[in-house]
Amino acid sequence: MTGATRAGQAGDGVAVTTQGLPAWLDPVVEAVRTVRPTQLSRFLPPAGGRGRQSAVLILFGEGAAGPELLLIERAGTLRSHAGQPSFPGGALDPEDGDPHDSGPLRAALREAEEETGLDPTGVQLFGVLPKLYIPVSEFVVTPVLGWWREPSPVAAVDPAETARVFTVPVADLTDPANRAVTVHPSGHQGPAFLVESALVWGFTAGVIDRILHFSGWERPWDRSRQVPLDWRA
Repeated sequence: MTGATRAGQAGDGVAVTTQGLPAWLDPVVEAVRTVRPTQLSRFLPPAGGRGRQSAVLILFGEGAAGPELLLIERAGTLRSHAGQPSFPGGALDPEDGDPHDSGPLRAALREAEEETGLDPTGVQLFGVLPKLYIPVSEFVVTPVLGWWREPSPVAAVDPAETARVFTVPVADLTDPANRAVTVHPSGHQGPAFLVESALVWGFTAGVIDRILHFSGWERPWDRSRQVPLDWRA
């Protein structure tokens, strides 16, 4: 499924199609079709199949302010990634199916429904990015892209897992005033977004940054601007 933007069915019936998408998503479709793993991240899945298979849903919708992305904020009491904004998603369950076929598609939709309450029947999956790796949690992550064709109400389903669910206009993500760089205690630097009273950083910010770049939506921004990981609006 890597890089898929074709029309058709995955192995057990989960549709992946670009048909009927709004024209403004065309640059994203092209980016997904052509991007290579090394252009997305230097953290790629280790050899030998090590790592826990997981998936996230990168869901584009259209709100009052134009194109937007759906994000969640993890509960502050979680042991891993506490309080961090992210895409909906999580580890594959056995019932999701083959992690090398349609398993990530099913997992992305299932986790999004469990975390936000969205109706997955209103989501059109249109592409899959190459698998990436999060070393700190040893997750092998498949980013699955979707179009929120029929929006449904969303909210934090389980406060113990999710603090809030929110959408971010793409215009805010591309606004240079909302861009910065974070420096992890390990010394690693990465892109960040200061939006919706949240600091989006780490894996999520890295994927958003690459989507904006390869879709041609990125605007010049001050890469010398640094913000701490405990930034608050």
